[in-house]
This record gives sequence, C-alpha cells and structure tokens, in this order.
Amino acid sequence: MRNMTLRAIACLVLLLTAACGEAPPAQAEAEENPVDYAIAIHGGAGVIPRDIDEETRRGYEEALRQALELGRSMLEDGKASLDVVEAVIRELEDDPHFNSGKGAVYTWEGHHELDASIMDGRDLSCGAVTGVKTVRHPITLARKVMEETRHVFLSHQGAETFADEMGVERVENSFFDTERRRQQWRNMRENAEKETGTVGVAALDKNGDLAAGTSTGGMTGKRWGRIGDSPVVGAGTYADNRSVAVSCTGTGEEFIRNVIAYQVSALMTFKGLSLNEAARQVIHETLKKGDGGLIAVSHSGEIAMVFNSDGMFRGAADSSGRFEVAIWD
Repeated sequence: MRNMTLRAIACLVLLLTAACGEAPPAQAEAEENPVDYAIAIHGGAGVIPRDIDEETRRGYEEALRQALELGRSMLEDGKASLDVVEAVIRELEDDPHFNSGKGAVYTWEGHHELDASIMDGRDLSCGAVTGVKTVRHPITLARKVMEETRHVFLSHQGAETFADEMGVERVENSFFDTERRRQQWRNMRENAEKETGTVGVAALDKNGDLAAGTSTGGMTGKRWGRIGDSPVVGAGTYADNRSVAVSCTGTGEEFIRNVIAYQVSALMTFKGLSLNEAARQVIHETLKKGDGGLIAVSHSGEIAMVFNSDGMFRGAADSSGRFEVAIWD
C-alpha cells in the first residue's frame, strides 16, 4: 500500500510539472548546459569502405575540418546561422571530395545536374533549386529564391534564367568534372552501380536562430530529371527555431516518402522527444538499414549525427570547445 501511495504521489508530481509548463528531463538537461552556438556538417553517407587508403581518408577529414572551422569561426564572431550555412556549403561545393558542385556525380547522359535548398528557422522562409547545370554555387541560388522571390522552388532552365537575373556566378557544365566521378559513371554504365551523396549544414547562432541547408549532385546515373530529397524542404532540409535544424543524406526517395527532416522536428514538438531520440527513431526505425543519415542542431544546441549506412562524412563543433570530424562509427 505504501509503495502504491508513493507511486501515486510521483505521478501527481509529473502531472503538475507538465501542467506548469516545466521542461521534460531531456529538455531540462539541455537547458542546464546551454551553448552559445553549435554547428554540424555532413559530406554524404553510404558505402564508405573502412580500408580506403590513408591519404584518401586524411583528404576527406581535412576537407571536413576546414569547412567546420570556417563555420565555427563565423559563429564565434557572431555571424548569423543563415550566413554560416551558405558559406560553409559554398566551401563544400568547391571541394571535389564531395558530391556537390565541383565533384558532382554524372547523370546517365554524362553531365551534371545540381540541387540545393536552404531554410531560415526564424520564420520558415526557404528556397530551393533543382536541375541546374551551370550555377557554381546552387546553395547561393537557393537563398536568392528565398529572399528575392515570392516562390520557394525553381527548376532547370527557369532556375538558370533566374540565376542570370540575380548575377549568380555561372560556369560551364564541365567545370564540375572530376576524373574520379567520371570513372564511377563508367562503372555505373557497365555494372548498374549507383552512388549517392550530399553536403549539408545545420547551425545555431548566438542569437538563438537556426538554419539548415543541403546541396548535391544527386545520384550517379540519374535519368529523366530525377529529383532527390536534398532540394525538397521537409524531406532533406528543415529548420524551425522552435525545435531543430536538419540536413539529410542518403537514398533520397526514402527521405521524401517519409519527410524525414520535418519528422525529426515533429517528434520533438509533438512528442517531446530530445533531438537524439527523434533522430534515432527516424533513422533506425522509420528508414531501412543503409538508407543514410542526418545531422541536426536543436534550439538548445544539442547536436545529432545519426546514420544507418556504413559511414557518414560528418563534423560537429560548439561554443563549449567541441570540435570533431568522423567517417565511421
């Protein structure tokens, strides 16, 4: 009887706590250890052999460190999360290690089609482009869509025409070529292999504002104007100051079907899950093994980097001194 009374009292305390609007334990813990800023980045997820040569591994890790240091230093200087997201993704778009911008994979026909999206957590503003062939930095064009038009999503030739009007840097499609991607394309044509990959950033700035962005060359050998999750707001990118900023990478079709980026936010908002609980649920329970992963930063500065594939190029930093890059578990 005494144990039943104690349990009843405990339940009453929990009910009163909820009624008074106090934070659940996971949220309270995060708020007891606040950070001034936080950033997470990724360079794609998928089949990443652990036996890659040392030079290749160091190349990826150094590329991640440079991008992460750029974002960390900008946030430390008080820059807005939206500016940080764009700047870091531009850096990754120019790095041939990753499947976005320079180093983008080839379509079935042997050229490059690039996609990107960006979102501002302050007011849910967002912009996206898909199928662009001559825009050096698709993430910048996506931001122009968000800030300079009444629209959210522009595609193919229309997006290129808009790039001209905005004075966004244009290049020949061959600018994005790399020999490594060309060989992957040849292998795909012979063996029906497909490679995916993406770059993305999620950031929390000193003002408490969240932003996220994602950029990609898509899937090796994609056909018929295929579009993955990277430019689809809610599937590959999402940011809301009330919850989280998310960028996804992997098998785009599955992320679209399950609106993965938004689902993380919804689980936090409506079920009260912590960021890591929400991220693990969607990656390990909603998606199938090997589908990919995500990086995310919550409104309190919690960072999640979760994947169900062999590996994910990723990095994280915050104002507490955390600074790390990794590829595998």
